[in-house]
Amino acid sequence: MTSGGGEPASFLARIAGLRVPLGFVVGVVTIASARPSSLSLMLGLPIALVGELIRVWAAGHLEKGREVTTSGPYRWVRHPLYVGSAVLGVGFATATGSPIIAVVVAAYFGLTLTSAIKAEEAELQDRFGGTYDAYRNGELGEPGRRFSLARALRNREHKAAAGVVLVGVLLWLRVISESGG
Repeated sequence: MTSGGGEPASFLARIAGLRVPLGFVVGVVTIASARPSSLSLMLGLPIALVGELIRVWAAGHLEKGREVTTSGPYRWVRHPLYVGSAVLGVGFATATGSPIIAVVVAAYFGLTLTSAIKAEEAELQDRFGGTYDAYRNGELGEPGRRFSLARALRNREHKAAAGVVLVGVLLWLRVISESGG
């Protein structure tokens, strides 16, 4: 991979940049074609909730663009927001009760999150150099930062949480309408 504006890095950045608008498209198609059952919701929504909790935890430690964050989940995983997103995707795919939707969601996350991770790592390497290398090698210590809900809100995680609630409600309404009551 080339950093500093090279062709592979810019291609990955374009794909990574499409993950949000593409996510809305995948989400709308998923909800429109979902045929959830009470069982699929009972299995999938708790998984999605765990994914969002991982995201909130990560967002409550992240000082985006200012540093290499090493506290909270960043102590164990380099990209906990993406891990949380992937868990969310598994939860919602399970909640829909559709193997086809599960494949679409897996393909979406496989392509966009892999691209986002590679693009982000190139950016972090360019911005923080040796500090990021030390973090990747597990050589940076815990800075002692505690979780902050205010930080999570500054990182706009409340928008993702609202989206999780909205999708959960829409899938639940789908179950009710399909069951006739």
